[in-house]
Parts: sequence; C-alpha cells; structure tokens
Amino acid sequence: MYDYIIGTVTFIRNNSIVVENHGIGYLIYVSNPYSFELNKEYKVYVYQHVMEDENSLYGFKTLEEKDFFLKLISVKGLGCKMALPILAVGSIDGIMDAIERENILYLKKFPKIGDKLARQIVLDLKGKLEFIGVGLSDEEVKVENELREALVALGYKEKEIVPVLAKVDTSLSIEEQIKDALKLLLR
Repeated sequence: MYDYIIGTVTFIRNNSIVVENHGIGYLIYVSNPYSFELNKEYKVYVYQHVMEDENSLYGFKTLEEKDFFLKLISVKGLGCKMALPILAVGSIDGIMDAIERENILYLKKFPKIGDKLARQIVLDLKGKLEFIGVGLSDEEVKVENELREALVALGYKEKEIVPVLAKVDTSLSIEEQIKDALKLLLR
C-alpha cells in the first residue's frame, strides 16, 4: 500500500493527474486537478483502492483530506468515485459541521447524494470526525495519529481519547506524550 508519492505532475485531466516518479507515471484521481501545476513537484498523499476489476490511486494534497476521504468511504453505499466530488465541492469544515448538525439539505447538494445516502452519512459519521486534524500541519497530524494509535492499542476508546489529544503537548517525544495522555485519562 502506498502512503504518498513525491513526483512531478506531467499531465492534468478533468478528474486526475499523472505524477512521474523515477520514470513511472502514476495516474492519480484527485478532487481538484487544476489546483496542481504542470511540471511542478508535489508530495501527493494517496489511497490505493483495489477491487477484483480495479486498482486505482486517489490523491490528496494534505493528510487531513486523505483522512476525511477515508472516513467518507467507510459510509455504507458511498464509494471512492462519489466521495471525491464531495471534497471538490465542499470544505472539510463545512461538511463536518453539516454531519454533526444533521444538515441533510447541505449534504444533498453534493453530486449523486440523495436523501437516503445523506442520512446514512450522518448515521455512520456523526460523532466520529473530531479526530481529523483540521488546521494542523501534516507533521502535527502524523504525531496526533501516532498518539491515538498507541492509546487505542492500550485499550482506550475513541470517545475517551479525543478530549485528551488537544491537551497533550505535541512538542514532547511520543513516549512523553503517551505518559501525559495516560495521566489525563486516569483522572
């Protein structure tokens, strides 16, 4: 599985880009291909979608976008090709707010999202989006995800972890962050 590809954008289509890395051109489906410039190097975070008749890469400029995309495709009935236009049309903050407020009308404005699927998105994602590092740098998101994974491995639930993550100093080593988080969780 790929996490990211660093390379030069050599071709832009209406729903994808081609990123060349060491002589190989990777076709990557993206939400907004025109946000990339030709002949410029990018670090593109990717999700590899493999099915019996398909092997596709979906790309994102930030880890935040990738994390949100992964949450979207976890919704029953919402695949990669439906989730990508959601990211193209809406802001992550706006979509998260609509989900938390159960704003079905807002969600129905996205392509191919009807009443039933909008309700399914709310049902599957409401209360589960706090972890997405809105406004954080890629490095801060990586550190936060590493701490989250460590706490989950220790047996804590997501709803216990989320309030603690904001209180832990991310400039500390991961070991010190875990110790601080455990102190907060045990209070």
